[in-house]
Amino acid sequence: MQQLPYWRLAGVYFFYFAYLGAFAPYFSLYLSSLGIAAAGIGAIMSLPQLVRIFAPHLWGWLADRGGHRLRVARVCTLIGTAMYCGLFAASGFEALYAVVLLMSFFLSATLPQVELTTLSHLGEHTAQYGRVRVWGSIGFIAAVLAVGYALDVLNIGVLLWIMLGILAGIAVLLFLVPEAPVTAHTHDHSSIADIIRQPPVIALIVACALMAVAHGPYYTFYSIRLVDYGYTKGAVGWLWSLGVICEIAIFFWMAQLFRAFSLRQVLIASFALAAIRFAIIAGCADNLVLLLLAQTLHAATFGSFHAAALGYIHRFFKGRNQARGQAIYTSLTFGLGGTLGGLYAGYAWERFGAVFTFAGAALCAFAGMLILWRGLPESS
Repeated sequence: MQQLPYWRLAGVYFFYFAYLGAFAPYFSLYLSSLGIAAAGIGAIMSLPQLVRIFAPHLWGWLADRGGHRLRVARVCTLIGTAMYCGLFAASGFEALYAVVLLMSFFLSATLPQVELTTLSHLGEHTAQYGRVRVWGSIGFIAAVLAVGYALDVLNIGVLLWIMLGILAGIAVLLFLVPEAPVTAHTHDHSSIADIIRQPPVIALIVACALMAVAHGPYYTFYSIRLVDYGYTKGAVGWLWSLGVICEIAIFFWMAQLFRAFSLRQVLIASFALAAIRFAIIAGCADNLVLLLLAQTLHAATFGSFHAAALGYIHRFFKGRNQARGQAIYTSLTFGLGGTLGGLYAGYAWERFGAVFTFAGAALCAFAGMLILWRGLPESS
């Protein structure tokens, strides 16, 4: 903990989530400006999650085998940025799909290895994770607001240049962060198969996958839904930012939260609040007050959820199993769950409309809560 490279890690988180702050709210608007249909937008926007089904296993295996997690992240980020440049020439669905698929494959290596590096530097002080991760939230807000206002006065095509600059920032900062030592643990002899067959691990992964499904409509069509109701892109940016501001607050309060409540209690409450949040978005998009309330719940649906789930993964997968454990978690939750969420969002939006789409998201979060309630004992 004393040797934690705080500001260098904070910088990586800042730029990484600034990239997401430009991509998640606005890239669907860019695709829409090119004439891509709703189902096509859903398919393309789901690609970052799709590659997480299989790519993290390769990156995790390479990181565990060589013991150099950040080396994997650095090389893959550089290649992913090169692939990204293909967006400047792509305009049709097939070309856009291919470019986003390739760049997402390589960029999927970055965050898992950074997360493992941060947790390894923290050691037993994982409750302090929020102090580092909060800079990602700040980066997300900065990008969401800046890009939102920029797109109100500039052509949507400027989005590609903004995201390229942010990716370059990630690549530079990754070379400034030192590797963290991989500490052997008494549970290293446990096989990955033995760990993932444990009922609490299964319950956690299934529930977290459902949470990722629930967020599919949000990350794909939330901005479009608001613009359809007449909100400006600047207002859309502020609504996205409000959620992340609340996320920042929960990260600062995370250590106190985990002292007052167990990981299980925090996780179950996060799922319950997610169900409420997506139900509000489903039925009350014309009510700004309720939309503001729904965005404050991002503190739970991403902030406390992510920190609690990551705490369980760090507890279940020890020592040399950490990178592969993180890969399994990422691929089955954000990968498979996120892909299904994006595909579901595109299909449901086109066939049944916005209300049904977000109501389905609320039901997924509620189902995840029930699974955790039954399958994740307090002692886990």
